[in-house]
Amino acid sequence: MVTGANYLLESGGTKILVDCGLMQGSNFAERMNWEQFSYKPSEISAVCITHAHIDHTGRLPKLYKEGFRGTIYSTPPTRDFAEELLLDSEHVLMQNAKKLKKSMLYGLEDVNGVMELWRGVGYHSAFTVGPFKITFYNAGHILGSSIIVIEAEGKKIVFSGDLGNSPAPIIGNTEKIREADYCVVESTYGDRLHEETPMRKEVLEDMIEDVVKMGGVLMIPAFAMERTQEMLYEINSLAEQGRIPRLPIFIDSPLAIKLTAVYKKYVSYYDPMAKAAIAEGDAIFNFPGLHMTLTTEESKSINSAPSPKVIIAGSGMSNGGRILHHEARYLSDPNSLILFIGYQAKGTLGRQILDGEKTVKIFGEEVAVKCKVRNIPGYSAHADQNQLLDWLSPMRQELKKIFITQGEGGASEALSQKTKDELAVEPAVPEKGGVF
Repeated sequence: MVTGANYLLESGGTKILVDCGLMQGSNFAERMNWEQFSYKPSEISAVCITHAHIDHTGRLPKLYKEGFRGTIYSTPPTRDFAEELLLDSEHVLMQNAKKLKKSMLYGLEDVNGVMELWRGVGYHSAFTVGPFKITFYNAGHILGSSIIVIEAEGKKIVFSGDLGNSPAPIIGNTEKIREADYCVVESTYGDRLHEETPMRKEVLEDMIEDVVKMGGVLMIPAFAMERTQEMLYEINSLAEQGRIPRLPIFIDSPLAIKLTAVYKKYVSYYDPMAKAAIAEGDAIFNFPGLHMTLTTEESKSINSAPSPKVIIAGSGMSNGGRILHHEARYLSDPNSLILFIGYQAKGTLGRQILDGEKTVKIFGEEVAVKCKVRNIPGYSAHADQNQLLDWLSPMRQELKKIFITQGEGGASEALSQKTKDELAVEPAVPEKGGVF
């Protein structure tokens, strides 16, 4: 499975976990999240978290609720991002529990309990839990994301977490590990290569110029985590260079606004280019014309702001969030544009619009799609097959086995075959609950 990352390691009677994520699919939360853990939470000494996304952190409050009282370790940005994401998902889970006719998976008191157990550790700063020595390295996926290297019993095992599509703006390059006995690697894009994409900044510049000429609205559905901050970074760069005319730009997502505030705290985790821009006095998440609309009233006021204007709002696939209100209002305007900057899954409203549907249903009403539709294809925060193999390659001489996880069946099997053919390392594609 792609989501629900959760690994248990045991040595000398000490048990630790790597990640404790929510399983996600057609619904935000799948029924299997309510199943019992296959271990006793009270026996776990520590949890090491690769990054803040809910499919890697979302069951931590359930773990706490069922007796875990050990320590949670991650980089400091991951800790702060996870707090916002867990609080946000608690509300969504409440709605899902009603739909699935289940009791609440956890409550706010469990989120608060989790945060009290959470400690921040920087990259390359080794720490110990019982017999385990643990070190975090930059995974280049989102700010603060980690590859986790764990040593015990004279053996070294590497957990990739989610590896980034390097190099990425702000967060820098994925680090490579040179030696390991075993590796657990994700395979989200294990069966494909990213398309050659036009430079996103140039496409963005063209879209903004077009919407100014037409006097319309540029809508950008974007995920609150990473995508929105990357858009801000690139729009700021275009504004600083005088490449786009000044116009109102609205970030209409309470979660994105809170996460952007976390970004501002952790400049030390930025790549050299972003750091240099800040050193020269550039506030990379703030520029003339930018408006952060936190409250419902502020969000509604966007309607009365004169066009042309840009609205960036969640969710990234238009399957919820404030973007729906703007799409209901402006999709039927031939002078407006909608720009998709990420993968649109089958069955989502974003995918319907991208596939050229002439009318779509929003809030139970038929809405004509007359605006221009644009897409930057293949843009992803995940490494593709070649990047995964390139990351694994420095470890190949020492590796005894590669465990290929976090992919759909075809993706995991394709990467498995490639590791055997090109790296000459024995692969395994474990089942949920598998023991090695």
